[in-house]
Amino acid sequence: MDIRRTALVLIDLQKESKFGISGINEVVDNAKKLVEECRKLDIPIIYTRQVNRVDAVGLSYMEPLDENSQPVFYNSETKSVDIFDEIAPKKGDLIIDKYRWSGFFGTSLDLLLKSYAVKHLLIGGMVTDGCLMTSVFDGYFRDYQINLVKDICTGTNEGAHMASILIMANWVYGIKIFNTKELVNYLHGRKYSAWESLGPDTLKFTPENMRIVFNKLDENNS
Repeated sequence: MDIRRTALVLIDLQKESKFGISGINEVVDNAKKLVEECRKLDIPIIYTRQVNRVDAVGLSYMEPLDENSQPVFYNSETKSVDIFDEIAPKKGDLIIDKYRWSGFFGTSLDLLLKSYAVKHLLIGGMVTDGCLMTSVFDGYFRDYQINLVKDICTGTNEGAHMASILIMANWVYGIKIFNTKELVNYLHGRKYSAWESLGPDTLKFTPENMRIVFNKLDENNS
């Protein structure tokens, strides 16, 4: 990875609480550590925000609405669209507002990354099986090398979270999967541990052995 051609993309680390997303405190703590290290290394920091217009214009098909015909989630007139205070963007950071799950769909994210000559993405966020995974695949389809920070990812249930990460590990060629501590070590040129894709469908799993296979992501094969 060429740090000079690397950017951190944080997907939807927002205050929306109606999903019942698990492990938020750990995710925010880890994101804060990584953001601080990226600032030291002048790595661009990009935040995406899911924003659903209060008037329901442009919503995804069947997006849930309340009794007032306003979006239940990420309502543009509420604080649920704000980034968590602990990792709030600072001057020079970029914010991409989006209206579909993927950070790339209908946004300027790809254009901004290309303006920085970025090749490598450090990426994490939520939810793992929705906005995060679709953004990862769209980034891969645009020829970015993906570095997934799995302890900055979370979802509404453990099974979907694990399955999504395993699917990305199996089918995003060239992906590397880090925990925050190990990625910080890597960025500073220290000894690190990471899981790296060795080919398609490397981590075969079934409902019965998914947790065992998932734990292999913490084994160093880089």
